[in-house]
Amino acid sequence: MKQFIFLLFIFVSNVIIHAEDGSRLWLRYEKNTDFLPEIIFNGKHTPVIETAIDELKNYWNGKTVEFLIDKKQKNWKDGFEIIFNSEKTKLTARSEIGLLYGAYELLRLQKTGFDFMLDDKAAGSTIIGNFPKCDLRILNHWDNIDGSVERGYAGHSLWKWDELPDIVSPRYQEYARANASIGINGTVLNNVNANPKFISREYLVKIACLADIFRPYGIKVYLSINFSSPKESGGLPTSDPLNKDVRQWWKDKVKEIYSLIPDFGGFLVKANSEGLPGPQDFGRTHADGANMLAEALEPYNGIVMWRAFVYSPNSGDRAKQAYEEFMPLDGKFNKNVIIQVKNGPVDFQPREPYSPLFGAMQKTPLMPELQITQEYLGASNHLVFLASMWKEFFDAARQTFTAIAGVANVGENTNWCGHHFAQANWYAFGRLAWNNQLTCNEIAEEWLRMTFSNDTAFINPVKTMILASHEATVNYMMPLGLNCLFAWDHHYGPEPWCNIPGARADWLPGYYHQADSVGIGFNRTISGSNAVSQYPYPLNELFNNIKTCPENLLLWFHHASWNHQMKSGRILWDELCYKYQEGVEQVRDFQKTLDRIENFIDAERFSDVQYKLKIQTKDAVWWRDACLLYFQTFSNKPIPYLLERPVHDLEEMKKIKLNMKHHN
Repeated sequence: MKQFIFLLFIFVSNVIIHAEDGSRLWLRYEKNTDFLPEIIFNGKHTPVIETAIDELKNYWNGKTVEFLIDKKQKNWKDGFEIIFNSEKTKLTARSEIGLLYGAYELLRLQKTGFDFMLDDKAAGSTIIGNFPKCDLRILNHWDNIDGSVERGYAGHSLWKWDELPDIVSPRYQEYARANASIGINGTVLNNVNANPKFISREYLVKIACLADIFRPYGIKVYLSINFSSPKESGGLPTSDPLNKDVRQWWKDKVKEIYSLIPDFGGFLVKANSEGLPGPQDFGRTHADGANMLAEALEPYNGIVMWRAFVYSPNSGDRAKQAYEEFMPLDGKFNKNVIIQVKNGPVDFQPREPYSPLFGAMQKTPLMPELQITQEYLGASNHLVFLASMWKEFFDAARQTFTAIAGVANVGENTNWCGHHFAQANWYAFGRLAWNNQLTCNEIAEEWLRMTFSNDTAFINPVKTMILASHEATVNYMMPLGLNCLFAWDHHYGPEPWCNIPGARADWLPGYYHQADSVGIGFNRTISGSNAVSQYPYPLNELFNNIKTCPENLLLWFHHASWNHQMKSGRILWDELCYKYQEGVEQVRDFQKTLDRIENFIDAERFSDVQYKLKIQTKDAVWWRDACLLYFQTFSNKPIPYLLERPVHDLEEMKKIKLNMKHHN
């Protein structure tokens, strides 16, 4: 990818379209040159206030803006109120960061074509209030000290640890600005598979440098920690959370961190998961481990985000294990501990039911963990708008959250995310973290207007495309509740036949699809693993009954006969074939949609997205053929004659081994 913007002008329909490299994300404001708006603020000009003023002075094209802080509005939190009238725009917030968010709201309204004109005969003013529903809106980076990014598909890490603090990349500030513009107020800088070096003095100085850059944008820094740090790097013989020397070690370490980063947010912890150390190594509980860290952080108002992604190599249903480990601990965590739970009960699959921990743990705050990076959704090659998937979760979980995390999809690539349309998922996460009641339609239209064009001839077809993209991906990958059919290790292509000698059963596709001559799917009903019992009434009964179970989750909860009658009138095997074919055809339609709007966007981004859609279309056919030909060996049924024939051979596909670099 070229590291500069081409100085190329393409004349289309009397409109000049500048070639773009994607580096500006959705922040494509036109800088003021001949016009300097008046921004009034009579309070103290802090770095955050100065940032807000600078943004408006540079890009606001409207009337005078007056900033006001009203600390009496306790329920506003980071929110704000904007009043437009014929004389000036009044922006009021409870805090300075609220004023910054309000400034970005003004620029968003301006960029998306909001009508600021007021009818003098009417009331004379327009009032807009915008208040976040979630207090902590945090990105999780799975970035490593060596610059690699686990499940990262946009190049190496943004953080240049070997250069910091002496050399500071301008992208650090650009990153902070992008996050602030969508309301993100925290970032975990390093991988949950944490290296103890990250909390060494050497690296804390580097992290403090980043914290200084992020602070004017209202963003706090958090760190993932390795639970064995007292032993690994602290010289202690143990990391037992009930050992007094270990507890003191963490208190001293936290004091050191806050001496360098006074507004440090806290720790994210992955413990006793996938071989990582944790309190269970010493016969202690997750609560023992989390509370030890919470006590060290509490004097500084820091928090512990303790991940519930745990599963042990036993004969039980992996989908049940987080619930089984954490429910007995409900109410036993300190007040500054939040349990971070993946949206589904297994692992960021293209479609899962929501994790039953949400709603079940009544005495402990939970925060959902969403995955913005497309580990299981075609990496940076597939166009998948994830807001649709996340809205399924929010609508099903029906819980109020004070915190939310998203596993970031950004890297050093010029366009930040590896795919121009993957930027929409970073944007959508921020918007839903702020207000999960926003619709996918609203978010998609906002992003398209800010990133590409306000022309409805462009917006309408492209919006339809991206709103359909998640369901299309589910169709060509794993429809009807199938999951975990991925190739070993890299999680990119299909490999439902995968069988690695010596591997754990729950790391292999056969554990999940359970295909045999009778049917396909994992029996999680009361006659099977009984995972349905972890859901509240009436969902448990709905999922348990094959006649009432939603068909998009049928094979998640049931081992259904190949001849099972579907609502379409088809048998299960035929329905599976139709779903896979539908996914292929949907992606082909995406190609047609893109071609029709070529004249509305710059040639560089158009060419990049077109190239990726070609890959996605080939991959969709690959997924369809691999899964159907393999499952056909169990069903012994023909593919319906109205459908396209497979273009691959099963035995040849079994030989495919992608040479993808493993990020860990």
